[in-house]
Amino acid sequence: MFIQTEATPNPATLKFLPGRVVMPEGTFEARDAAGATGSPLAQRLFAVPGVGSVFFGYDFISVTKNEGEWQHLKPAILGGIMEHFMTGAPVLATGTGPSAEDGEEFFDDADAATVETIKELLETRIRPAVAGDGGDITFRGFKDGVVYLVMKGACSGCPSSTATLRHGIQNLLRHFLPDVREVQAV
Repeated sequence: MFIQTEATPNPATLKFLPGRVVMPEGTFEARDAAGATGSPLAQRLFAVPGVGSVFFGYDFISVTKNEGEWQHLKPAILGGIMEHFMTGAPVLATGTGPSAEDGEEFFDDADAATVETIKELLETRIRPAVAGDGGDITFRGFKDGVVYLVMKGACSGCPSSTATLRHGIQNLLRHFLPDVREVQAV
């Protein structure tokens, strides 16, 4: 098994590409060892000292470190991923599904058409680019011209996430939807 690694815009996060589907549907995020209980793979990764959070996308695993240097952490993480897939164990434990969305969506019914366009733009233009950087972004709400989004994986806590939101996503949404004034992370 050959696992590729890619740097992400977040220097504390590396993206691991095992060459197979990791999450056929949805995503999974564990921000600490306690959150990893639903995933044998996440538990294995949290056993590596220095791992701070893990995120599973369709065909990648993003690992964020909270201490240590990548040259020391990377071999142990690669070994953990390889061991997991070689055993044939599931990525998620039986009865565990993808991570639930963080809270309910909120918007006025009068804004339903705008929200539908925001969601379509997120799905077709923004999420694929964010996944390329080892993360994910989901819609949370729209109120008074402000779009509220949740950043996950490598994007959560990334130093350049503010620039991504302000200059990338906000400009794209404003181009298609003049009602959008601002984009904020939740």
